[in-house]
Amino acid sequence: MSILADENTRILVQGITGKQGRFHTAKLLESGASVVAGVSPGKSGEGVEGIPVYGSSAEALARKPEINASLILVPPKFVLSSGMEAVEARIPLVVIITEFTPVKDVLHIVTAAKKAGVQVVGPNTIGVISPGKSKVGVMPSFIYKPGRIGIISRSGTLTHEISSNLSYRGYGQSTCVGIGGDPIIGMNHAEALERFSGDDDTDMVILIGEIGGSSEEMAAEYIRRTRFSKPVAAIIAGSSAPPGKTMGHAGAIVSGNSGTAKSKIDALKSAGVFVGETMDQVIDFVKACDKKLGGRLMTAEPVSD
Repeated sequence: MSILADENTRILVQGITGKQGRFHTAKLLESGASVVAGVSPGKSGEGVEGIPVYGSSAEALARKPEINASLILVPPKFVLSSGMEAVEARIPLVVIITEFTPVKDVLHIVTAAKKAGVQVVGPNTIGVISPGKSKVGVMPSFIYKPGRIGIISRSGTLTHEISSNLSYRGYGQSTCVGIGGDPIIGMNHAEALERFSGDDDTDMVILIGEIGGSSEEMAAEYIRRTRFSKPVAAIIAGSSAPPGKTMGHAGAIVSGNSGTAKSKIDALKSAGVFVGETMDQVIDFVKACDKKLGGRLMTAEPVSD
């Protein structure tokens, strides 16, 4: 099944005529994703990589009613208008790649999306990929392989790293969700876990977290409250971060005792989650889970053990 994106995903690229829009549209098509339309105000009638361009999301949806996902690749000052267009058009999945989006704009989009029943992912995210099926994002597809491990991450780089390590060893991924590194995001770890809980194609989940915010603690509470039945591993970045200093992402900041690596690690461990200090420890846990699951997690020939 996978979550959020699959072989039935039909993508609208907002900002398709910009530099990033053109580049990533080509990469999406190379990966096999189905891009059916693009939006760029004032450029209706143009085309990018053979994809028709419309002036608004509403116009695109009227011409291409099969659209069920939007990928937003516009500068920060245009995210609010693009995001609200997609939400008002009731596109089920809206992925906002853009970094440095004003917090008040994100709040406006996320609030409207919840009322409309639209799922926002991001901003400041690499997006979503279900290897072998579709991607609504900007990640390099060759790193990811089809499989049965779900990944939920605040860090794009660490998502690439763990997925590459897994794929190299024959452990593919069902869906990888980059929830985003900003203080306000459309989907947190717990909400993604809830989706994975009902996915028959996912046998275990890996959480990648970092200092700042409370998404990881909320995930721990969800796991404990629901008695989440699938094995979960986690790794938390930022153990050495000094208080008050932003580390990479806008949301990666410790304030007092809130958002520390220790608070997240303690919460996850208390919920029964295996928390590794290194990628290798997480991979070793995956190997142990694979043995318990009768080899179900190894979905490809490993390059290395």
